[in-house]
Amino acid sequence: MDHIVTLDCRQEAALQAIADKFIAQHRGDAVKALKEMIVLNGHLQERLDALSAPRRATR
Repeated sequence: MDHIVTLDCRQEAALQAIADKFIAQHRGDAVKALKEMIVLNGHLQERLDALSAPRRATR
């Protein structure tokens, strides 16, 4: 884990509400929701890495 995020009470409550909705979309299956979130985050990280990678000079 590269970065630890600290949330205040308001942010924690908002995050909990979003997590509850995401789990509800997966019919209450928290493990299935977590797996999907891991996959989604992996795709986003790949896109961010591609954007931040040094570009080769073209001539």
